[in-house]
Amino acid sequence: MNIQIENLKCGGCASTIKKGLLGLNGVNEVNVDVEKSIVSITSENENLEKIKEKLSKLGYPEVGDKNTIVQKAKSFVSCAVGRIES
Repeated sequence: MNIQIENLKCGGCASTIKKGLLGLNGVNEVNVDVEKSIVSITSENENLEKIKEKLSKLGYPEVGDKNTIVQKAKSFVSCAVGRIES
């Protein structure tokens, strides 16, 4: 499944997203296209709501969902943390 998201800026963001989603039960593979802001997920149980909820909590809501100042701030922090951990 593919989800287009907001606030994706760099490889640090991608790293945070991969780590966060791979921590969910049943998620086997995560690929992030930074240029197109698309997250591709391979999952056993296809729990789309849980995946979207996790993305939103990390600061990367799906395009069309609410993109609040809080989420923008979270994505900024996730971006910085992802760069440090990469």
